[in-house]
Amino acid sequence: MRAQTRQGLRSSTRQQGGRRRRAVSAAAAVAIGVMTLGALAPPAASASDSAASAAAAARPDAVQQALNTLVRDDGMPAALASVQDRNGRIRTYTAGVGDLTTGSKVPRDGQVRIGSNTKAFTAVVVLQLVGEGKIGLDATVDTYLPGLVRGKGIDGRRITVRQLLQHTSGLPEYGIHVDDDEIRNRYFEPRELLDIALRYKADAAPGTTWGYSNTNYVLAGLIVQKVTGRPLAEEMGRRIIKRIGLRHTYFPTPGEMTIREPHPHGYHRNPANTPLRDFTEMDPSAGWAAGQLISTNSDLNRFFTALLAGRLLPAAQLAEMRTTVPAGTSGLRYGLGLTSRPLSCGGVYWGHGGDIAGYETRGGVTDDGRAANVAVTNIPTDEAATQHVKDAVDRALCG
Repeated sequence: MRAQTRQGLRSSTRQQGGRRRRAVSAAAAVAIGVMTLGALAPPAASASDSAASAAAAARPDAVQQALNTLVRDDGMPAALASVQDRNGRIRTYTAGVGDLTTGSKVPRDGQVRIGSNTKAFTAVVVLQLVGEGKIGLDATVDTYLPGLVRGKGIDGRRITVRQLLQHTSGLPEYGIHVDDDEIRNRYFEPRELLDIALRYKADAAPGTTWGYSNTNYVLAGLIVQKVTGRPLAEEMGRRIIKRIGLRHTYFPTPGEMTIREPHPHGYHRNPANTPLRDFTEMDPSAGWAAGQLISTNSDLNRFFTALLAGRLLPAAQLAEMRTTVPAGTSGLRYGLGLTSRPLSCGGVYWGHGGDIAGYETRGGVTDDGRAANVAVTNIPTDEAATQHVKDAVDRALCG
């Protein structure tokens, strides 16, 4: 959820280096799931052509090969993907094992914690309220939460809703001040997360620079609740999840530490020289509006496809969401809870991505209807593994 936070709460953007490690899990590498894809044989093929076709069909395709690499070379216990082409055809993939203790299979399109992808959902709710005239994008935080945001160089009378959603508020990050055991076991009220951040001075003056901070989305969630008079989870469920039929997506209730449907176990290692720990069961409240949701790769594809197709926002608010600023040096650009990233085959894809202890998800959709999301069951901690996750998404969208 942010690059400088502890491993349990990290960003979808990964701009800073120096925190990666290369670790191969033998238990994960021994079992690589291979998806079988049907193929139509051409008529009147020769014996040699038939043999070549059979050999090609037996080989994993580019997406499967990318997942296999994540397990075999990068030590991911499991990798999962869901890919939708321009015609709406959906393919799902798995590699590795779902549980390092039992060696069980990875559930196809299993549920995972989606971390900072939650920000896109929160931003959609805010922008829906903007479209309804209940929130102003360029109104200040104090308009809705008077007197709440004050600190060293921090003043809610100078920070706008737009700056929260675009990470240009200069607000400090709370996650670097919460350790793994707290993230795993403690229930945090949203105001507690804000209070942690406000102990520290501003990172920058509002509107002067882009800087990823989960604190922005905690405040966005609090504004939603103040304006609607309802819990954020309820608004997210009514306005997005039920509206577009995300059957495997939910906001865990307070104290809910398990994952409801079939899922691969999530693992976490911090520091790098310690064994992997099973982090499947954890209290996700440290993420809240910035990172609490549970979903599947296919549901994420459905969400981002519906969003880009204009099914969740009026045209004016979708255009605001897609108005981006540079976010680092990798070509990534950040809008209002939505990112764009270049593709090797040309153009960009739109999505978000997210990390939370045990899981990383990456992916998005293109303007012409392609969609792909990839999940792994351990946050990559070296640059090679991180790049391999990005490569898997690129292969899925460019294949």
